[in-house]
Amino acid sequence: MIRAAVAFTLLAWAGGAAADALDRIRESGTVRLAVREDAAPLSFLRDGAPAGVTVEICLRLVERLAEQLGVEALEPAFVIVDAETRFAAVADGEADLLCGAATVTLARRGMVDFSIPVFVDGASVLTLEGGPDDFADLAMKRVGVRAGTTTARALRATLGRAGIQAAVVEVDDHAEGLAHVRDGVVDAYFADQSILMSLALAAPPEPRLNVSGNVLSVEPQALAMALGETRLRLEVDRALSRMWRAGEIAAVFERAFGPIPPGDILQALGLLAPIPE
Repeated sequence: MIRAAVAFTLLAWAGGAAADALDRIRESGTVRLAVREDAAPLSFLRDGAPAGVTVEICLRLVERLAEQLGVEALEPAFVIVDAETRFAAVADGEADLLCGAATVTLARRGMVDFSIPVFVDGASVLTLEGGPDDFADLAMKRVGVRAGTTTARALRATLGRAGIQAAVVEVDDHAEGLAHVRDGVVDAYFADQSILMSLALAAPPEPRLNVSGNVLSVEPQALAMALGETRLRLEVDRALSRMWRAGEIAAVFERAFGPIPPGDILQALGLLAPIPE
């Protein structure tokens, strides 16, 4: 009798555990996407609507998931988050996927799971066309950086390790950094490559700007989901791998960054990220 009761309890527990995020998505017909409002060009709000590279990737991903799950269609439902609430949104079950700019780190993997990479970022430099393109070329130059950021600390540390003497000019925001480059106040502006691409695309056509294809750090970015959602992670990785191989993610980059070619590491990601069938 006791054995029967234990067996019944285990079966009931197993049945309840089977209702995971993938089941909820199939039954509800919606995929809840957490999107950043302030992380252009990857995830931001344009006229109140979610936009950006990772948002566009996620919208195509939703279509792929519908095909893989054998349902007619899935609808995206957006959950707006910021830098402080983004991981809690998926960890607490408010959203199924975080489609913002999220660098994969070991510390964060203790809170959430990640998909295969969808983007790679890293610190780089923005200059006038013909300006210094390599970090070593910054010797005896004026380099702008946003004050109080990890990027500012990384810049000083890297200059020190390389024995490069350069004048570091701190600015209040990226717009000021861009203005300093265009006006010749600084020779280069140091920030994440994706941010520099966004600045260059939004700037007037003259003077012409250049974003270096080199990066000083490598920060793979991926879609986050709740810990333990292995079935959802498998289907997400399957969809993203197929999107990489089909050139769909590269097409998103081309639409987003236009005439600015992706850096070498971002190009290599298209070969390294997809998982074979």
